[in-house]
Amino acid sequence: MIPIAIRLHPGQDILAELESIAELQEYEAACILTCAGSLTKACLRLANCNEATELHGHFEIVSLTGTLSRHGSHLHIAIADGQGKTIGAHLLAGSAVYTTAEIVIGILPDMRFLRTMDTQTGFPELDIQTIVKE
Repeated sequence: MIPIAIRLHPGQDILAELESIAELQEYEAACILTCAGSLTKACLRLANCNEATELHGHFEIVSLTGTLSRHGSHLHIAIADGQGKTIGAHLLAGSAVYTTAEIVIGILPDMRFLRTMDTQTGFPELDIQTIVKE
């Protein structure tokens, strides 16, 4: 695993920035190792819901986890409000950084993460492939 660290700045969209990095750097497979930061806007898809939920305020990022690839990503986030109330969900585009998002990504050089339609779930699910080097 090859670790890299990035810092996102106020107003940046976490998901858009991570997907842009994966595309520009041509990441075949990566994962989020850790993230500390804050949001002023959270765009989430809650469990078993089809529509987005948008939250506004000041939130601490207490967890960001998932898989990242130029072929598609799947990220979950947990955020806490000023009273410590925490909510976790699927991260959607539009979640804006408040002060910072300090993210460490692990690059997996011998793997490729694709998104393949799964007839059982009806969603494009993780398709893990091993890259054979000659």
